[in-house]
Amino acid sequence: MPLPADTCAAARRRHDAATLRIGGMTALTTIDFPGRLAAVLFCQGCPWRCGYCHNQDLLDAGVPPAIAWADVQAFLRARQGLLDGVVFSGGEPTLQAGLPGAIEAVRAGGFEVALHTAGMYPDRLAAILPRLDWIGLDLKAPLHRYDSVTRVPGSGERAWESLRRWLASGVAGECRTTWHAGLFDVAELHVLAEGIAALGVTHWALQESRGSGASASLGSGDVDRLASHFNSFTLRKA
Repeated sequence: MPLPADTCAAARRRHDAATLRIGGMTALTTIDFPGRLAAVLFCQGCPWRCGYCHNQDLLDAGVPPAIAWADVQAFLRARQGLLDGVVFSGGEPTLQAGLPGAIEAVRAGGFEVALHTAGMYPDRLAAILPRLDWIGLDLKAPLHRYDSVTRVPGSGERAWESLRRWLASGVAGECRTTWHAGLFDVAELHVLAEGIAALGVTHWALQESRGSGASASLGSGDVDRLASHFNSFTLRKA
């Protein structure tokens, strides 16, 4: 007798989760999933090539996983009652087909789930949004500057569409931007802030890159003006 469709689907998701390529793990964080004690799983692979990327060892999707999914599951079983949640970060988690099954497995273990994503796959993000408790969406630039930041044509349209889908979902989270003055100027940063605030972003974390070529920096007036658009604004230095 054939198995019910939902049973087959569950078995397929369990199989997919086992294929998740994990390039590293942080066993405990208090900052990556606000208000929760969480572990972070760094998923291998990203199709974009942003020059300021600080996780370049995770870019190559073909690198063998550093941690097997079975070992992650064993770790989480040992942390039940001690951790509140699990963060899927990267790299880019939505690159991998195993992500939905891994999210399901984590939730079945009693953990909440957060996702860090650059929003490069809007349809995949929309499919998992109902299973997320929090999202950090990395929005890199105004639309017309996106491709020069990511070095991938059409990246901006996908990222901004993901932003719209997240905001429509009602899932808690924040929008994040790393600003490198060598890629776009302060005036365009203000345009970006106004644009995402108009769409409904209320929490924005801005990281000011001090890397090579980032000659300009934000003055206090710029910071105050940027912050004025949001209920919550965080400025970090990189």
